[in-house]
Amino acid sequence: MPLASHAADLPAQAHAPSPGRDFSRHRIVPARYPARTAGTVFAGLVIAAILHSVLSNPRWGWDVFAEWFLAEPVLVGLGRTLLLTAFGSVLGFLFGTLLALARVSGSPLLSGLAWGYVWLFRSIPLIVLLLILNNLGYLYDTVWLGVPFTGITLASWQTTQLITPFLAAVLGLTLNASAFSCEIVRGGILAVDQGQHEAAAALGLPRRRQVTRIVLPQAMRTILPTAFNEVISIAKGTSQVYILALPELFYTIQVIYRRNLEVIPLLMVATVWYLVILSVLSFVQRHVERYYARGALRNPPPSLIGTLLERWRGAGAPARSAVPAVPAPAVFSARSVLPVRNGGEIRITGVSKSFGTLKVLDEVGLTLRPGSVTAIIGQSGSGKSTLLRAINHLERVDAGFIAIDGELIGYRQDGDTLYELKEKDILARRVDVGMVFQSFNLFPHLTVIENLVEAPIAVRGLPRAQALAEARELLARVGLADKADAFPRQLSGGQQQRVAIARALALRPKVVLFDEPTSALDPELVGEVLDVIKELARSGTTLVIVTHEIGFAREVADQVVFMEGGRILEQGPPSRVLAAPDHPRTREFLAKVL
Repeated sequence: MPLASHAADLPAQAHAPSPGRDFSRHRIVPARYPARTAGTVFAGLVIAAILHSVLSNPRWGWDVFAEWFLAEPVLVGLGRTLLLTAFGSVLGFLFGTLLALARVSGSPLLSGLAWGYVWLFRSIPLIVLLLILNNLGYLYDTVWLGVPFTGITLASWQTTQLITPFLAAVLGLTLNASAFSCEIVRGGILAVDQGQHEAAAALGLPRRRQVTRIVLPQAMRTILPTAFNEVISIAKGTSQVYILALPELFYTIQVIYRRNLEVIPLLMVATVWYLVILSVLSFVQRHVERYYARGALRNPPPSLIGTLLERWRGAGAPARSAVPAVPAPAVFSARSVLPVRNGGEIRITGVSKSFGTLKVLDEVGLTLRPGSVTAIIGQSGSGKSTLLRAINHLERVDAGFIAIDGELIGYRQDGDTLYELKEKDILARRVDVGMVFQSFNLFPHLTVIENLVEAPIAVRGLPRAQALAEARELLARVGLADKADAFPRQLSGGQQQRVAIARALALRPKVVLFDEPTSALDPELVGEVLDVIKELARSGTTLVIVTHEIGFAREVADQVVFMEGGRILEQGPPSRVLAAPDHPRTREFLAKVL
């Protein structure tokens, strides 16, 4: 029965609008949660019982606690504890970071050596390690600095004079902490998405810059919670250096209570000071984690330290006159962004690539003229994205060659001999090949403007002021001038993809590769990205676009390439390949997608 007939059968008062009622004078009774109330009462009783037991029992000796809490010997011991904690934490994590990088390196011997170090020093209890170091003079009379296996000695010391109890404590804490911190840092590095590594490599960033600027800052989100746990363990672990008769906090407390026999009050002095250290470290941890979590949330809550710093800066800074905001143009004009470089010629000759037994590219040959726009189409798994990544040498091919303007990708030619390039040389050549990824791969811990200027400064060597000016011009041309200081997570998918395109263009490449630039977007956002690519197609830069947008390929591309099973089955102008294809498999594919 239609919905209208149901409504007609209802009594008149059922569908007549009810008269307005005023609820402003009504009393509101909040919902009651008996279990929550019972839990609150129970917790209050437990806290009250503990406080009563501690404060009312004279055997706790709070007068003795007050006498010794700020006593000079205790403060001196506390200072030594803090010093040992600082040395053990800083040196341990510095050495641990180097060990972590060694463990993920491509050298099996270096990685194995780092693994052996971690295995050894995680196995030895700290107290045993301290005793071994303190008695090192029994094994070696001298410690020397020189060239191994040559007899050349630059400096020499008596071991018993060099290895003091304090130095033995610092070395023991450092060796122990570095073994654990190595695994903490390595876990953080492995947690960084592989797309971030590829995006940094595609921009041509040097390996050291990739690690320090892109990978480690993102790894810090994973590293910090366990790292601060390790620092707290080091702070508590300093109590074990009592075995060396080093008067840190715990050893000092032991000396005092052995003299006055007030054991519990003196142990409470140590306990409260350790609680203070833990509380300070926890406060620092919270705000350091907030710093490295930049870009992780769309609307992060305000930071207490950040708010205070902003107020302090605002109080000391002169008042600035308001500058009226100029709306950013929403239309991208590729020719007016930067001086346009001529597009490069891409020549692909006999390229093959396999993953295990699966052959993804099979004797692919293709020539793309300078300034052309090529759309590569085909079903998923046909080798389109692998071919695109091979052009940028993100995938090393098994056979064949790829050249841009006659310069081989991944090799240096010397007469009739080809020499495979080292990673740093490959990174340098990638500067001419921009890459826009399917999933954007923006650096989430950097703002939009920082994403754009990172590579021009590090790779092209542009002054920061010039790089910023060009980046702002690019953002204005893609309609995102007002998003320069936003983090990627605060942008929509279409905005992120436009930033990714601007980032690729910031290096002024000869060739720009697009790996399905609209597949990760909602249908409503596809248009704004395609409009940017259409305008870019008029700039003279060589574009290669892997896409499923057949209508877009028909409108923009100079030629269309159809791939199937790692082979190119058909190529030619859109008017022929898309309207009257020669190959039956092309006709079958288009019949399904059009």
